[in-house]
Amino acid sequence: MQLFDPNNPNEKKKIIAAVVLGILAIGVLGYLFLGGSGSKKPATPRPTATPTVTTKQSKGDQATDIPDDDPSKYQEINYPGTVPAVSEADRNIFSYYEPPPPQVKPTPTPTPTPPPPLTLNSVSPSNVYARTGDFSLQVMGEKFTPPVRINLDGRELPTRFISPQQLATTVSSDLILNPGTRQIIVRTADGKLYSNSSTLVVTPPPDPRASFSYIGIIGKPRGNDTAVLQDKNSKDLLNVQRGDVIGGRFRVNSISDTEIVLMDTTLKIRHTLTFTAENNNPQSRPPTRRPVVDEEP
Repeated sequence: MQLFDPNNPNEKKKIIAAVVLGILAIGVLGYLFLGGSGSKKPATPRPTATPTVTTKQSKGDQATDIPDDDPSKYQEINYPGTVPAVSEADRNIFSYYEPPPPQVKPTPTPTPTPPPPLTLNSVSPSNVYARTGDFSLQVMGEKFTPPVRINLDGRELPTRFISPQQLATTVSSDLILNPGTRQIIVRTADGKLYSNSSTLVVTPPPDPRASFSYIGIIGKPRGNDTAVLQDKNSKDLLNVQRGDVIGGRFRVNSISDTEIVLMDTTLKIRHTLTFTAENNNPQSRPPTRRPVVDEEP
């Protein structure tokens, strides 16, 4: 008995169907026993057709198909942004910046001034009274030469060269009319030789106006009037005539109704006391005009 007739088309279809069913059964059994316990493999996506873009070239009128994934069709973009800074890792929030201590600039060493070529040690006298007459001034020092001159407050004085250690000059009274300090230096006319400086102190002379006031006059028939002075310190009254000396050094030269003239017997300086009436003094009276009598002692 023949099981399969190859010439029968129905038999062929049955055989093919049985084979397909058997293959499917084997596949299902294999998936259940083998594929179920393992990891599933991701499904492989099917490749999709790449769309194309039709562009026209400048050569002719022929159209060229360029795929979308072709980079030649895209324009490069430059992004000028900055990358944000990365935060510091493990930063101590309690620490802070301490600037370095400022650098102290060293004090420049001053250049020492060279000593003057000439040396002035002292002057004599070193103190004089204002308003006195001409006097001789001696200057002592070292390395003096004949061309060296004595200068008083920048004014060159006629100088006598005595020795390399001594010079002399005469200071006129007009240079010491007012109290103050005068600077003395010796130098040559061209200034190449010069010395250190010294000082001459001009002090105010004793003034009887600081001690006495002329407050009255007592007239006499023969004109030998008596002046009434008051001591400003003790308030005592003094009656003086011409030729009397008050305060140990001031001689009365003349007496008038308006003033009394005194002469300093030591410095030969004239001082004038102006009449001042005192209401509480019975000996004082308004002066009557008389010619001034001036007698030199």
